[in-house]
Amino acid sequence: MSYVDRVLLPGEHVTARANIHWVIYLSGLLVMGLGAIIYIVALQEPLIASALDIVALVTVLFGSILILSAWFYRYGTEITVTTHRAIYKSGILSRRTVEMNLDQVESVEVHQSILGRVLGYGDIAVHGTGEGIENISMVSDPLTVRSAITAR
Repeated sequence: MSYVDRVLLPGEHVTARANIHWVIYLSGLLVMGLGAIIYIVALQEPLIASALDIVALVTVLFGSILILSAWFYRYGTEITVTTHRAIYKSGILSRRTVEMNLDQVESVEVHQSILGRVLGYGDIAVHGTGEGIENISMVSDPLTVRSAITAR
C-alpha cells in the first residue's frame, strides 16, 4: 500500500498520480554504453587491453550505480493530487513529504524542455499562499498533474 493510500482523509479521492519519468535512467545507460565502447576498443588494442579493461569495468560499475540510484529515486517518489490536497513524497528508508491544500494553491508552473515535450516529462512548481511545494523534476505527464491541481 502506498503512502498516499494510507493517509487519505475520509471522503478524499485520488484524482491524479504521476511518476518520475524513465528518462532519469539515460545518464547511467550512456555511461554504461561508454564502458562497452571502451571494452570493444580494448579488444582491438592488445598492447593496452588490460588498462582499458579496467577503465571499462570502472565505467560500467559507475553507470550501474547511476541506474540503481535513479531506480531508488523513482521507486521512492509519489506525486499525487487528491480532491483536497497535492501530495509529494520522496524516500524509501527515510521519508520526506510535502502536502498543500488545493484551496491554498495560487499557481502551478510547468517547465518543459524540447526533449521533455517530445518524451512527455517536465518540472512542476506549485506556489501557494505563503509557501509552495518545491520544484519536482522529471515528472511524467506534468500537464495532467497541473490540470488536476487547477481544476478542483
